Amino acid sequence: MKKLTRRELCAALPALGLFGAATNSSLAQLITGASKVKPGAGQIHSKLEIDSSNSKLVDVFHWAQSQAMAYVFDDGEPIGPWYEAVEPGREGFCIRDTCHQALGAQALGLARFNLNMLRRFAGAVSDAKDWCSYWEIDRFNRPAPVDYQNDAQFWYNLPANFDLLDCCYRMYVWSGDQAYIDDPVFLNFYDRTVHDYVERWGLDIDHIMKRPRLLNVRGIFDATKKFTKARGIPGYNEGEPTYVIGFDVLATQRAAYLAYAHIQQARQNAELAEAFLKKAAAVEDLLLKVWWNKTGQCFYSRLNKDYQLEGCGGRSADMKQALEWSTDVTSDAGSLARPDDRDAAVGRLLDLSRARLEYPEVSFTRVGDIVSSAMGVNLEFSSPLLSTVVGDWVEVTVRTLSGLGTTIDWAEVRNLPIRACEVTIRHDGARQTTFTNQRGPALIWRAMFDGQHETLLVNGRQAKAQNEADDRGRMISSVRVTVGAGGTVSVEVPR
Repeated sequence: MKKLTRRELCAALPALGLFGAATNSSLAQLITGASKVKPGAGQIHSKLEIDSSNSKLVDVFHWAQSQAMAYVFDDGEPIGPWYEAVEPGREGFCIRDTCHQALGAQALGLARFNLNMLRRFAGAVSDAKDWCSYWEIDRFNRPAPVDYQNDAQFWYNLPANFDLLDCCYRMYVWSGDQAYIDDPVFLNFYDRTVHDYVERWGLDIDHIMKRPRLLNVRGIFDATKKFTKARGIPGYNEGEPTYVIGFDVLATQRAAYLAYAHIQQARQNAELAEAFLKKAAAVEDLLLKVWWNKTGQCFYSRLNKDYQLEGCGGRSADMKQALEWSTDVTSDAGSLARPDDRDAAVGRLLDLSRARLEYPEVSFTRVGDIVSSAMGVNLEFSSPLLSTVVGDWVEVTVRTLSGLGTTIDWAEVRNLPIRACEVTIRHDGARQTTFTNQRGPALIWRAMFDGQHETLLVNGRQAKAQNEADDRGRMISSVRVTVGAGGTVSVEVPR
């Protein structure tokens, strides 16, 4: 795809408020852009649109969308449709970055790209690699040479399998693609991860706090070999070579167990789903009771070589919210976590001054964060096992809660793909939201607002509101309405 030209970038920088006078050296860093793989200019476009009273929000979105789409390729190469999700210039995608970019890609209309890339990783797990996948795959459908020599010598961070399983579930919820819950390639990956991978790397609840740092070393131990200590790094922290396990392994393991349970619910496997809901609860219990540092109000970041907890990972005044360890991967139909200061959250979202702009993860996750955080669009999964006892059951409900804060009067996102639908969502401040089902079958929308209200106005008529507390005890009021094909519904807080 076409990259931003030097002229276009120069014009965009002042509007974004990123820099003063741009020097040649700063521009050279910024326009690294996509790799030089057959760009196919104009071949792939995103229909996603945004409009707002805040011009900076619009500018940041347009930059992120344009930059992300510059990394998208569908040129009949061996790998199939893909987008860059790795260090610029490597012409491939990393398992971690792909999982973190997937929501932004879905919002941009790249569901089939996600499916292909996630399936490539799922299909790469093997006994010979101790049920790891590849860390990176290149456009020729090969493990990236920089990270892989053979099945005994390769780079791999242990949260990756868990991250991938969670991502596959989230993309099932967002896209509705049955391949994620029916395809034998995915099903094999899910089963191997929660059973064989956990056992092989000492990650089960009974061994994870006393596991050895190095496991599954092949042949004679040789510390001088490139991948000896990198084949099974026990966290995403790659700078400390001696720690035993990282907080992020446990946090992603909990997410993966929940995802696996929900996938089994979708497959009508009630007993297996219940077993893994209990496993997820056991990991959460370990984190809350053992890993939580009351003094520092954070989770410890790692178990060191002396089997002592140290550092500070997931920091929050609330333990449950701190478990959402990665803010760019929160759209999992989970808790009602929300920031204390929405204006500060929006400010961080619109600030690109410290971002490494040429890194694909920045642009893709910025799109995802605008959708899930600023616009507050998330999907709520409900088990099909409830369908016989819950009369108004649907598998997925669209949930909205404005994250615009006090500095943005209104914002609207259009052509957002959700399963078989495309929708428009507009927030007028924090008191009114309008939802249009542009295309596709009827869906259920749960319109949510801050505060406790007895009623909400649905197209001007009073409707009884449901009240509940979020993770920190703050009240949220909501109504659940049907939005038919081509229909528009407006919900607001009474004056």
